[in-house]
Amino acid sequence: MRLELKINGSGNADAEELRDMSRRFWLGLFFTVPIFFLVILRLPLKGYSSWIQLFLATPVVFWCGGPFFVKGWHSITRRRLNMFTLISLGVGTAYVYSFTAAIWPSLFPASFRNENNQIDLYFEAASIITVLVILGQVLEMKARRKTSRAIEQLLGLAPTTARLILDDKTEKDIPLAAVKKGDILRVRPGEKIPTDGVVIDGKSSVDESMITGEPFPVIKNADDKVTGATLNGTGSFVMRAQRVGSETLLSRIVHMVSEAQRSRAPIQKLADVVSSYFVPAVVVVSILTFLIWEFFGPAPSFALGLINAVAVLIIACPCALGLATPMSIMVGVGRGALSGILIKNAEALEIMAAVDTVVVDKTGTLTEGKPTLTKVISLSEKSENDILQIAASLERASEHPLAASIVNAAQEKNLPLFQISDFQSFRGKGILGKLQGEEAAIGNRELFAHIKVDLSKALEKSEDIRKKAQTVFYLALNNKVIGILAVADTIKESTYEAMEMLRKDNIRIVMVTGDNKVTASAVGEILGIDEIEAEILPEEKNKIIARLQSEGHIVAMAGDGINDAPALAEANVGIAMGTGTDIAIESAGITLVKGDLRKVALARRLSQKTLRNIKQNLWFAFIYNAVGIPIAAGIFYPVFGVLLSPIIASAAMAFSSVSVIANSLRLSSAR
Repeated sequence: MRLELKINGSGNADAEELRDMSRRFWLGLFFTVPIFFLVILRLPLKGYSSWIQLFLATPVVFWCGGPFFVKGWHSITRRRLNMFTLISLGVGTAYVYSFTAAIWPSLFPASFRNENNQIDLYFEAASIITVLVILGQVLEMKARRKTSRAIEQLLGLAPTTARLILDDKTEKDIPLAAVKKGDILRVRPGEKIPTDGVVIDGKSSVDESMITGEPFPVIKNADDKVTGATLNGTGSFVMRAQRVGSETLLSRIVHMVSEAQRSRAPIQKLADVVSSYFVPAVVVVSILTFLIWEFFGPAPSFALGLINAVAVLIIACPCALGLATPMSIMVGVGRGALSGILIKNAEALEIMAAVDTVVVDKTGTLTEGKPTLTKVISLSEKSENDILQIAASLERASEHPLAASIVNAAQEKNLPLFQISDFQSFRGKGILGKLQGEEAAIGNRELFAHIKVDLSKALEKSEDIRKKAQTVFYLALNNKVIGILAVADTIKESTYEAMEMLRKDNIRIVMVTGDNKVTASAVGEILGIDEIEAEILPEEKNKIIARLQSEGHIVAMAGDGINDAPALAEANVGIAMGTGTDIAIESAGITLVKGDLRKVALARRLSQKTLRNIKQNLWFAFIYNAVGIPIAAGIFYPVFGVLLSPIIASAAMAFSSVSVIANSLRLSSAR
């Protein structure tokens, strides 16, 4: 077959090959139709019929069918017999026999002649077989182009230009390829976002369905990340380009899909082994068919043996067997990409169908991966907003990772923050400072024990919060506790449904996290996860995976961090959150673009449908050949007097390939 670009987005090469094969088909059909009617109608042409057939059949066989002979010859010289070996042998034998009979009929003895003492010619068989095989190739190419729609649709999402804001605040449109990392771009209402980046000014809703498969727009504010090729809504915003060219999410998706569609599933090995023995076996069967007819068949035995041998070669072309696995893989991978499920290789797609255990990390996988303020309680006459305002004013100067969640919450409510003096930070405990002349403190129990402030009342109020594995901050003003704030890494909204979907599919769920047992148990209780491995070091995660595998389980691991990479590589199938680190994504066989765990269950169902589709294709190809070869060899002739014409055999061969392709394409509309 011809070489293909690793990523062929334009489709120009495919289109050119299709046009070339279409030209060969129409020219072949133009010359073949007269041959067909000449033979069927048996027109009295005073001995010129054989010459006319020779004249018409020669361009069909050698120009229209030329590529088949070239590929057939290569298959023999390289000792890699394939469908073109059988086609070129079948068509070539029929043509050479007919050519010899037309030019030198006196060479043939009586056993070669029919009841009219004439030698049967098979120019029409050679021509019609060639045209039908070309038609099958044309239909296959058109179907293959459909399987590449996933990549074409993804590539078609990218805009062609971007609106660049220059240093002097003027704006101009530039080609997308000219955008550089760090450029400031304006995105206007209804436009596609040019590249991956972060919003620095403005607010809008963005339709990310073409990347994530989710139908609902997402609100984007300042500091939110945006993805190239997604569609901006009615708002306008300014963004800074962070990833351009091949670094963008869209480019990485296209690359992963393209690589996966060309990868080989383990089940493909079965088809390869069968094919390696199948073609030589067919050649042997064809020779035996000829010999049996020659020595035991009725007159003209040689001609009947030849025509049946050709029929065996044609009908047994293993194209359906060769297409069975790769066509399903191409369609299945493309279908996953359009739903936000990126499959790295065919092996991951196949193994995913057998997964019975899913190991999940907590932070960033079950949870959002970023702490947020969940509760504010006032223990004084001050309002909750007052409590938040004071707490955020203190935390603004803190480097603690949880401090940002309190400050962000105050900014979202547009609360002005106070200036703090005499700032003191106690690592692992909290902060002290002066706020409008008053002594203020925020921190945990250790801080308040250190500054000798009574927390008894506040501890009673916060008991339920602490049981839910939320981090509690106490706020005091002039040595009196005035409020409680709770911060937690909230569970993703999609996680609840994901757990239900996995349990419905009888999947065992195991949470493995480096977090403390109290927090892990609280999250597990909320989500109904019974098996929890907490306070686990990164190097211990893959040992847990190995233990589960030793118990006979097929394990998928879902994670998002650098610390998850070894476990993702150890698992039968690694599943990375697309919102996580690059190393996690590289270590995984499947990536969920937006880190939605519901897609784990969907990926497994897609895998099962794809594997079922492959098995249907292989079974169809096997049954087709198991039934077709004996019929072509003439098994029904002694009982019913019926022979299978090579023309019908070639039509059946083309139909088998198209049937496999059509069955594979059903995956593209799978729910």
